[in-house]
Amino acid sequence: MKAKSLDKKFDSGEDIIKYLDIPKATRPGQDQRRVNVDFPEWMVDSLDKEARRLGVTRQAIIKVWIAAKLQEVAVS
Repeated sequence: MKAKSLDKKFDSGEDIIKYLDIPKATRPGQDQRRVNVDFPEWMVDSLDKEARRLGVTRQAIIKVWIAAKLQEVAVS
């Protein structure tokens, strides 16, 4: 099926799930890449304290904070 036909079906409210190959679906730009960053000990301790307070991992807090800063910079 061509993309134009699929778009028409979607726009008309038709259920298009049967036309999708869900196991192979990807979100562009969402591939993961590992990056190593060295932080001073005081910074790691502060990150861990805040992560515990929020009930998330250190990695999660770093990702959220960096994403917020990148969005802020992109807007300005």
